[in-house]
Amino acid sequence: MSEPKRRDKAATRTALLDAARRRFTEHGFDGTGVRDIAADAGIDATLIFRYFGSKQALFEEAVHVAVPEGIGRRARAEPAALAEAMLREVVFAERAEPGGEHPLLVMLRSAGRPEVRARLREQVCGDYLADFAERLGGDDAELRAELVGALLIGIGVMRSVIDSPELSRVSFEQTRELVAAMVTALEG
Repeated sequence: MSEPKRRDKAATRTALLDAARRRFTEHGFDGTGVRDIAADAGIDATLIFRYFGSKQALFEEAVHVAVPEGIGRRARAEPAALAEAMLREVVFAERAEPGGEHPLLVMLRSAGRPEVRARLREQVCGDYLADFAERLGGDDAELRAELVGALLIGIGVMRSVIDSPELSRVSFEQTRELVAAMVTALEG
């Protein structure tokens, strides 16, 4: 009699997260079913609930992103340098992981859901733009910081989602120079 096959919990979790990232990137939250994710991972769908509890919890973990080093409150870069780091990390980074897009852009595909919008707001305004306003200073620093965020997210959407002709072909260097000039103008 053969022994029952042992499940590698870490490998199962990884397979589910990889499949979820691909599906959520392509189809958004509402267009993705747990059975589709499980089938892509070659795993029974009930394991999604065992490992994550819900589709929502799987989505949150699949699109979670830590703020990269050099971006955020500990970094002491000038606003233009911080915007450049965000441009490199969020918009231009080549991603080997499943889905190939930055998780913030993946969340945008599902922004029709209130809980996803709240998470986006938390990550963009809290994690990514939290100290821009401090660095910019002045009465309207929060507005100018959000304008920088809008600029960067807009560039990401134009490149990744819309696949616009110019932004899709332009180099990081050329984009960096133009974004730096715009951010410098907002430093006021």
